[in-house]
Amino acid sequence: DAQESRGLGDVYKRQHIHAVKKMIEDDRDCPEVLIQIAAVRKALDNCAKIILKDHLEHCILHAVRNGRDAKALSDLEIAIDRYLR
Repeated sequence: DAQESRGLGDVYKRQHIHAVKKMIEDDRDCPEVLIQIAAVRKALDNCAKIILKDHLEHCILHAVRNGRDAKALSDLEIAIDRYLR
């Protein structure tokens, strides 16, 4: 579920960010650091996909069943717009 997805995202984020920090502290070449930063972005994007899928399958479906679909879709649209900025 989304809670587990967020937990996975936190783990990935911490591991990758720690790796970037260590690379900078170790004075690694800039291209290597940039590649690691790209890995961080990819990991976070993958977590976002998992969370979005879970949200669509559970939260949006629940909102539709309870007559709150317009609000749920509006909130989702706002969240996606902010994420894509």
